Amino acid sequence: MIEPVWVWGVPFAPMTLEETVEAVDALIDDRRPSYFITANLHYLMLSNENPDLAAVNERAAFILADGAPVVWAARNRSTPLPERVAGADLIFHLCDLSARKGRRLFFLGAPEGVAEEAAEKLRDRYPGIQVVGTECPPFRKPTEEEHEQLLGRIRAAHPDILFVAFGQPKGERWIFDNLDRLGVPVCVQVGASLEFAAGRFARAPRWMQRTGLEWVFRLLQEPRRLFSRYARNAWFMGRMIVQDRIRDPDSSRTTRAASSTAVEPGRRAG
Repeated sequence: MIEPVWVWGVPFAPMTLEETVEAVDALIDDRRPSYFITANLHYLMLSNENPDLAAVNERAAFILADGAPVVWAARNRSTPLPERVAGADLIFHLCDLSARKGRRLFFLGAPEGVAEEAAEKLRDRYPGIQVVGTECPPFRKPTEEEHEQLLGRIRAAHPDILFVAFGQPKGERWIFDNLDRLGVPVCVQVGASLEFAAGRFARAPRWMQRTGLEWVFRLLQEPRRLFSRYARNAWFMGRMIVQDRIRDPDSSRTTRAASSTAVEPGRRAG
């Protein structure tokens, strides 16, 4: 087990993208139901606002830093986080792994038609990939019968990885509540990553991703949906930075770095 790095109440695994892929592969080989979380600034804010997410975070196999502000905030810790592991990047690396090793994938959620479009594009990009199921449940709360039938279809498909796109924190809660009944070796909430894979949204240029400015690109794509979220994220980050400085007055260097990026691309709220 890797000693976690605590950032603003959430324990992060100090893992690179390559190490994450290896860890997911090991979880699949282990065959026990598990999940991991890719946590951006928005998810940290939600974890601070919703006490029930502490149990969700605790049971996760590991939590990844999906946000430049998270990585910058960890620079003061005894063990820094090596890099941002973005879910929008990780999904492609896990698809590559799956194509090479015959892992079975299931896409659940996202807007109507997105999961199917993502599956088609990923099959073209990674020949031999096995997408064994796609589902787009209605946005309303399902009936008990609908819920049971959905779980049954997922179990019957025998996926090795279940990608859930229900939004934060709905996706993480859904996985936590249904993990043992699903019996899937690896589950992860991926938010808008399926939409990136389907080509519904474009990723920001690499230089914007490296400098923590990807949120600007995403805001221009969906200003109505994202503006209020990013404003809340910025307010939360400001409060956390102040708290860090009170605890450690020598943290001003990290504070300046983190404050240069007010927000970051968030997942769809559920």
